[in-house]
Amino acid sequence: MDYSSSRKQLHIAMFPWLAYGHIAPYLQVAKFLAQKNHHLYYVSTPKNISRLPQLPPTLCSNITFIPLSLPHVDGLPPGVESTSELPIHKVPYLKKSFDKLETQLTEFLERSPQIKLIIHDFAPHWLPPMANQLRINLVCFSIFNASTNAFFGSPSEILGGSRKSPEDFTVVPTWMDYPNNIAFKLHETVSHKECEDIVSDSERYATVLLNCKILALRTCYEFEPEALRVLSKIHQKPIVPLGLLPPPLTSVDDKGDENWEALKKWLDSKQEKSVFYVALGSEVSLSQESMHELAFGIEKSGLPFIWVVRKPPLVEEQFAQDMIPPEFEERVSKQGMVLRGWAPQLRILAHSSVGGFLTHCGWSSVIESLGLGKPLILFPGGSADLGLIARLMHWKKVGFEVERNDVDGSFKSDLVAACIKRVMVDPE
Repeated sequence: MDYSSSRKQLHIAMFPWLAYGHIAPYLQVAKFLAQKNHHLYYVSTPKNISRLPQLPPTLCSNITFIPLSLPHVDGLPPGVESTSELPIHKVPYLKKSFDKLETQLTEFLERSPQIKLIIHDFAPHWLPPMANQLRINLVCFSIFNASTNAFFGSPSEILGGSRKSPEDFTVVPTWMDYPNNIAFKLHETVSHKECEDIVSDSERYATVLLNCKILALRTCYEFEPEALRVLSKIHQKPIVPLGLLPPPLTSVDDKGDENWEALKKWLDSKQEKSVFYVALGSEVSLSQESMHELAFGIEKSGLPFIWVVRKPPLVEEQFAQDMIPPEFEERVSKQGMVLRGWAPQLRILAHSSVGGFLTHCGWSSVIESLGLGKPLILFPGGSADLGLIARLMHWKKVGFEVERNDVDGSFKSDLVAACIKRVMVDPE
């Protein structure tokens, strides 16, 4: 089933999970297939569709956006349509609401018999029986890399195989039969439970993996040959790496222009590769104590920095202000810049004065940094596969991980500073 080079125009639906880190790469794949003259139906909710960058005029006729309204669920704040608008413990309500899209999606597909293929995410465990009934083939596109997918193993392993306790997830599984260090730390296995629904993510993913014809991944052979080999063996179906899909620099959003002019002036005044950039993604919420410890570590490094601090979703403004230690910004005013809210991340990373990126290890952020040749200071957030990505990058020698307590995830500012200096200053 070589869909990309098929002469015949195919009608394909795309159905990503409601998180920007999923929605954006799905659009990139849609654009690629639209360039090959296939017709894409990009299915999401109105607010998520409105957040997407504008399509080039040449592709408008080949991509149709299909907005489905997100059904009301008790516990989900009104108007919320993506994970970035929620604290992690409220994500189960979004999953409940997402599952209720089944009716609208069925109606749309019944009205669109030309659609013979759906490219979907991990979440719609209810999609296979519906697709089977409508004779539609399924391609699961995992926005995760091959190593993460290999670590989780076969569908039967995901659903409760040999690993029972959290400790079992802190060792490299036997089927990853090559030298590597990819496993969770104990504190990472505990925190993920917070965003589980009645139907666990494991159940969702195992169900769609069992029923898809092809598993597509956001990676490439050059970066993860070993994990891709393991996946072919585990799943016994075509495994298609779609590439890393870095965002093009030209797509940089211009809405931060005044912001960017001041930043650029500041960066232009610094030496090449002397500044480190800090951003923990829109969905990582650290406790106030951890934020303060991180701040002291950044300060102790003594190096120039830009730190983007986002207000955690649904918290009071005053609490958000207190996330940074009092007087911290005054003390570091000559050393670095603290930006609140949105920042032009790609432009900052692309600047020649930036020499490193302290990241929560979201795969999209890591890809942006790799694409621009910036080494990583790895500070993984607690959810999903962020810890596994940190181990992979450390193993591939493109970053160093900040040392933390394996059991509770706590860390000391001195170790943060040491890791920053190791990446930014040490000759290795």
